[in-house]
Amino acid sequence: MRILIISDIHANLTALDAVLNDAGQVDAVWCLGDLVGYGPDPNECVECIQQLPNLVCLIGNHDAAVSGDIEITTFNDEARLAVIWTQSVIEPAHLEFLRALSPQTVIDSVSLAHGSPRQPIWEYLLDTQTAFENFDHFDTPFCFVGHSHFPVVFQMQAEKRRADLSIPQINCSLNMIPRAIYNPGSVGQPRDRDPRAAYAIFDPVRLTWNYHRVSYDIQSVQHRMQSANLPLRHIQRLSAGW
Repeated sequence: MRILIISDIHANLTALDAVLNDAGQVDAVWCLGDLVGYGPDPNECVECIQQLPNLVCLIGNHDAAVSGDIEITTFNDEARLAVIWTQSVIEPAHLEFLRALSPQTVIDSVSLAHGSPRQPIWEYLLDTQTAFENFDHFDTPFCFVGHSHFPVVFQMQAEKRRADLSIPQINCSLNMIPRAIYNPGSVGQPRDRDPRAAYAIFDPVRLTWNYHRVSYDIQSVQHRMQSANLPLRHIQRLSAGW
């Protein structure tokens, strides 16, 4: 069984299409949130996501801001401008889709959250101490999160009262050991100095995690962002993945 795990698409349809083509046929798709924000294709990305097989989709902080569920004053100036632009172009049906999403859920042996199980909308899991504290906030063997735009695995070491951090190798199948937190990285705006779109394939039968990167036409996305007068910093960072 192959489940596509994606997160932080950020209205980048070109990157999303590249991921879907590279992943091939899958049995289900679990999207960990932030379909919109930053990028030029909010309507196209929401429409594409809605058509994916056996979809489970969470709401991210940018989705919640666009839908009016959280205050945009909590965002920095550039992110706030992107939210305002997205609000001006997003279609009502796509807005309703975002509003209906949950920030977290549980499917069998896996907890899903956009940010963290402790604070599913806002908290970033970037260090071992924060990750360690979050293990008390889910009971399943595994938890999948997005939000940080960093592909990473936090493995609980219960006897040592700590969590270890590792970066998965590309195209390498990991045997999943309870308990652990997995982040597939970002489809539409990676921030680990690798500009390629990131995703993972989860096999719940074999309990494996396969992490992937795929190149896409970044310049075409940047041109659409420029045409929409989106912030220059968001445009530039796509080239280097920062």
